[in-house]
Amino acid sequence: MTHATVALPAADRHAPGRLAAEWRAGSMVWRREMIHFLRSRAGIAVSLLQPLLFLYVLGIGLSRMFSGAGSSDDYMIFLFPGVLVMAAQAPAISVGASIVWDRQSGFLREMLVAPVRRSTLLIGKCLGGATVAACQGAVVLASAGLVGVPYRVDLFAALLAELLLASLAMTVLGAVIAVRIQRIQTFHTALTVLTAPMVFLSGLMFPVSAMPAWMAALTLVNPLTYAVDAMRQTITAFHPAPAAGASGAPIFDPVSWGGWDVPPGLSVVLVAVFSALALAAASRRFSRTD
Repeated sequence: MTHATVALPAADRHAPGRLAAEWRAGSMVWRREMIHFLRSRAGIAVSLLQPLLFLYVLGIGLSRMFSGAGSSDDYMIFLFPGVLVMAAQAPAISVGASIVWDRQSGFLREMLVAPVRRSTLLIGKCLGGATVAACQGAVVLASAGLVGVPYRVDLFAALLAELLLASLAMTVLGAVIAVRIQRIQTFHTALTVLTAPMVFLSGLMFPVSAMPAWMAALTLVNPLTYAVDAMRQTITAFHPAPAAGASGAPIFDPVSWGGWDVPPGLSVVLVAVFSALALAAASRRFSRTD
């Protein structure tokens, strides 16, 4: 297959109906991801099991190490944003797996003959995956009251927006890997090696201030760190910050650069920039896919 299958003359690319055609193509790919999500109820239940167990079983146990008492509310609230990201992780990275499967089955080749930009198809797929991931994370978000997070419309709207952005970052990361890999087994191996450290080095379980210097340095270059921290600071804006844990480090201590606390707005911008750059890199590689 050559690039001519999707390339159009310059005049056609600026025709009045060109943008509408790109929009329709992208929205169709987005709807395909949503249909797959809605039809897989068993898969949704299974993928939600791990983050819920992590929050309500492991979280309660770990909370005693931080509080030094029987109350688990403080650490549970601290853990909650990370669990939201964990809940969104599986459906987000599954987009990359679907790209590899579509290539092996020949469906991707059929998509690429459409008279639209290949980047449009990839963007629609990534946005669909991010939407699915955010919807799944929203199921966990609905249990926020069980860990002491107040039910407020403005708080939930902010958390959903931040969760959608984090989901997009993870979806695009999976796409970056998928467009460079031909075999599904290789994809899963590469993704596990990359995403598992990213999730656990995002400040999900422990405050960055309590980490050793080498671990904190890795955490500060991890884009998921800023997604988790933005949601954590959003929650603390509506919830009193708890006392320091048993280690002496404040549990809700925000991510800082040389003693300067990174504001949540800047954290959101950093995640958005990472997503945009990764999507541009994936789209460029995807446009050369044969």
